Amino acid sequence: MTVVLDGAHLTCEQVDRAAHGSGIALGSTGRAEAAWRMAGLLNGPVYGRTTGVGANKDVAAEDTGLDLLRSHAGGAGPVIEAFRARATLVVRLNQLLAGGSGVDPALLPVLAAAVNRGLTPPIRTYGAIGTGDLTALATTALCLLGEFPWTSPSEDVRTGARTGNPPSASGVGSTAGSGAGSAGGGPPGTRAGDPVPRFALASGDALPFISSGAATLADAALACHRLGVLLSAATAVAARSFRAIEASLEPLSPVVQRGPEQTEVATGLRALVGSTSPRRVQDPYGYRAFPQVHGAVLDALGRAERTIAEEMNAAPENPLIADGRAWHNGNFHSARVALALDALRAALVQTATLSAARLATLNDPAHTGLLPFLAERPGLSGVMILEYVAHSALGELRHLAAPVTLGGAVLSLGTEDHASFTPQAARSALAAAEPLEIVLACELVASVRALRRRGLPCDLPLDPAMEDRPLDADLDAARGLLPGLVP
Repeated sequence: MTVVLDGAHLTCEQVDRAAHGSGIALGSTGRAEAAWRMAGLLNGPVYGRTTGVGANKDVAAEDTGLDLLRSHAGGAGPVIEAFRARATLVVRLNQLLAGGSGVDPALLPVLAAAVNRGLTPPIRTYGAIGTGDLTALATTALCLLGEFPWTSPSEDVRTGARTGNPPSASGVGSTAGSGAGSAGGGPPGTRAGDPVPRFALASGDALPFISSGAATLADAALACHRLGVLLSAATAVAARSFRAIEASLEPLSPVVQRGPEQTEVATGLRALVGSTSPRRVQDPYGYRAFPQVHGAVLDALGRAERTIAEEMNAAPENPLIADGRAWHNGNFHSARVALALDALRAALVQTATLSAARLATLNDPAHTGLLPFLAERPGLSGVMILEYVAHSALGELRHLAAPVTLGGAVLSLGTEDHASFTPQAARSALAAAEPLEIVLACELVASVRALRRRGLPCDLPLDPAMEDRPLDADLDAARGLLPGLVP
């Protein structure tokens, strides 16, 4: 389904859909047009329009915007994946529609055309510290000007990045035209004969276009969406473990719940488990404290999603064009997002640790009444290796949870004396999905085997063979099943 951008209602889920090919359409451009008209009437010094930037803020400068783009497009490292670059364009488009940048609104359908055709800028990984994704957006601007080539869907987005050489501008058409093709919805796809999206950015459009953390917000939105799916699946995985060991449902009773997230988790888990015949007065924390821990994780995810949505639907530019003047400000600074993502990644470790704890009980005859490690016969290893795999992934998750907001930087001759390192927080959140998925897959494989060995119902299409064998294919299959387990 096409995602309509209106500058006010973009969600993490919509960013993910658009990044993976849903197509986008533009809503009203009224606020962008109003800011552009207002910018044309400004008098006096305006940062980045009539002055230099950074430490050059007090230096008068006219028509230096294109030089600004060329000087700021120097990122480093591998080119990011196409879906992340596409998400960056979507977020920046939505911010521009919110008004306040003063950028020529004729640019908007050109960017939309690039998204819908699957074209992406060759954005390098390194270059931002949480005060605006200058290198990513300057690179995008040079694609619009025709000085850098767009990457097409048929090309490997990372081809050439390993050499350390900048993208070649050879074979690029003129920068004068702004032929955009259609900006309507539909899946991306380059059609033969379509004009390459180009736009002749004016000097005054340069800083307003790059004054945003759109690439960071794109990564953050993609991460939150994927993590949300996995955290929902975690409840369904835990339900199978509850049934496999006949865990008590008393901890899920409504009478003991506190707070909306905890209550939601307990209610959902209770519905998935159904009924059990408890063997113990109390079970380990992996079962007994699941609503408390997982509820706290969902609370952290909710805060992160709300924070990211607020930033994606606001005008982050410095200066902000509003109420008849240019307001110099620090709204480009993304400390709120960095703090929310630091908290989210720490919370993920909590729920993954509980999953690994439940995996341990599934291997324990004291809880299952089966052979150690769910082995087929005494002395065999069964699923013993799953604990090693899970804790390997858990170790990676702990590493990714290290807070980035403890860092700092002083740049541009001391005029920019703080940094949140939100891009690093967002990349770590995106990377955290894989180890979390692996931990949950390990628990799922073990719980399914335990259910089957106990003769209890289990309808998941995992390999039913019980003999000792490599379990990598089982884990791959379990990872693929996780999104489908979401209640």
